[in-house]
Amino acid sequence: MNVLKRPLITEKFAAMNETGKYAFEVDKKANKVEIKKAVEKMYGVTVEKVATMRSLGKVKTKYTKSGAVTGRTSLIKKAIITVKEGEVIDFYSGI
Repeated sequence: MNVLKRPLITEKFAAMNETGKYAFEVDKKANKVEIKKAVEKMYGVTVEKVATMRSLGKVKTKYTKSGAVTGRTSLIKKAIITVKEGEVIDFYSGI
C-alpha cells in the first residue's frame, strides 16, 4: 500500500510551508503512524506532528436526456505534517 499519494500544492498550503507545515493527500486507510514513517523515509526529515482530515466529495449533477443524474466525487484524506524546526521538504527538487 502506497501511503502518500501526492503533495497538496495550493495557495493556502504554500503559505503553511513557510511555517514548517506540509500537506499531502494520503490513502484513506492510512493511520498517523504509517503517514509519519512514509514522510520520514521519502523526504529524510523528522516529523513532529501529523494531523489528518477526511473531506467528503462534492455533489455533482449531470443533466441528460433521461433526466438529472446526481452523484458524488470520491472522498479524500489529507494529512498536514509538521516537521522539526529548520528542516524543509523540497517538492520541486526532482523536476
